[in-house]
Amino acid sequence: MSEENNNETILEDDLGSIFIKNEQGEDEPFEIIMQFEVHETGAKYMMVVPESANANEDDEVDEVYPFRYEEDGDDLKLFTIDDDEEWNLVEETFNTLLAESDLQE
Repeated sequence: MSEENNNETILEDDLGSIFIKNEQGEDEPFEIIMQFEVHETGAKYMMVVPESANANEDDEVDEVYPFRYEEDGDDLKLFTIDDDEEWNLVEETFNTLLAESDLQE
């Protein structure tokens, strides 16, 4: 990990899946593609994609959803990112970490 990006990152082939309720209240499966913590704030984030988007891995995934999360024992609480400053931080961190992972491959 570089000195510039002082964030803890988890970027693996299989971080697992979670279920998130849609607007109709039905559980939809999402694959976790990245998790990271911003040390300055202590906030933890995860990036997820709909599992249906990964059915054909040759297709590029268009939909990546970011969430701030908190762990409470075995429970996971997800929070949408509504603040523009927080959104920009998460987007910049995600793009940087993604570029770093591409360089390592």
